[in-house]
Amino acid sequence: MTAQNGKDLLIKLDMDNTGNFSTLAGLRATRISFDAESVDVTSLESQGGWRELLGGAGVKSAAISGSGIFKDETTDERARQIFFDGEVPDFQVIVPDFGIIQGPFMITAIEYSGSHNGEAAFELAMASAGELTFTAL
Repeated sequence: MTAQNGKDLLIKLDMDNTGNFSTLAGLRATRISFDAESVDVTSLESQGGWRELLGGAGVKSAAISGSGIFKDETTDERARQIFFDGEVPDFQVIVPDFGIIQGPFMITAIEYSGSHNGEAAFELAMASAGELTFTAL
């Protein structure tokens, strides 16, 4: 894989719960992380006293975060609606030359900021809320 442009990592949200995805406008920085909890099954019989983990037994999760400026009234309004209504719609994360991660996410935090001589900005944090799928590009 060659070097990729950071602006090509996109976060899209389902605008109307019908699979109509739109890019969250105004994002300047995006991030997705994955986690798989481990289940320790170490016992007195463990070889050489080394820890043993049970494969495939832990809870998997993903987190998405993004920050940017207000650019598009429609996606800004949809993100606010999702947060305040407690919805868990599908999101897509497009990772260039890698693939598309898709599934339900909950918006767990929205932060707004601004200074008197700068633009209004926002930050979003999202946590996976169900099974995610991966489609290679």
